[in-house]
Amino acid sequence: MLKGKRIGFGITASHCTYADVIPKISSLTEQGATVVPIITNSVLTAATRFGTGEEWTEKIETLAGHKIIKSIVEAEPFGPSNPLDCMVIAPMTGNSISKFANASTDSPVLMAAKATLRNGSPVVLGISTNDALGLNGVNVMKLLNTKNIFFIPFGQDDPINKPNSLISNFPQLTATIEAALEKKQLQPLLIQYTK
Repeated sequence: MLKGKRIGFGITASHCTYADVIPKISSLTEQGATVVPIITNSVLTAATRFGTGEEWTEKIETLAGHKIIKSIVEAEPFGPSNPLDCMVIAPMTGNSISKFANASTDSPVLMAAKATLRNGSPVVLGISTNDALGLNGVNVMKLLNTKNIFFIPFGQDDPINKPNSLISNFPQLTATIEAALEKKQLQPLLIQYTK
């Protein structure tokens, strides 16, 4: 299903999810997809207890077999001149959710997603935010109702201590992409999240 597909893989600054998400690049390439990695500046520059930007960018490029797209100028051609079959953003932070839902394209990841939507191709979102059921809820709902946007199924990761937090079930990333390429949302969308 993914053989010969060109998939943009956008990564934003939910550093705690990288160990779960970034290895998924391998599952896409193993199925014959070409993976084009795209990152926000915070991925490149942040050093956290989960690793440094240099460590993660090296791992991403090794898994994808391609250089990372890290500027808006590099991402803009994913419009009609150099299209993707599908754009994935995983993890996608609340900040990026808010910007994408309100047409702000101030990062390479969001520019690539906008270009992909412009082409009528699917964009798959893997959310990871502490504010999805708070002020950002309206933005999540807006994106859920936008044509050609699909979500990796998600649930509350800690309803007692973080009642507004939602996170996607990243093991379903590949299945969500396959469904999205057929213009279908993988179901069920709302899940009981377990790590």
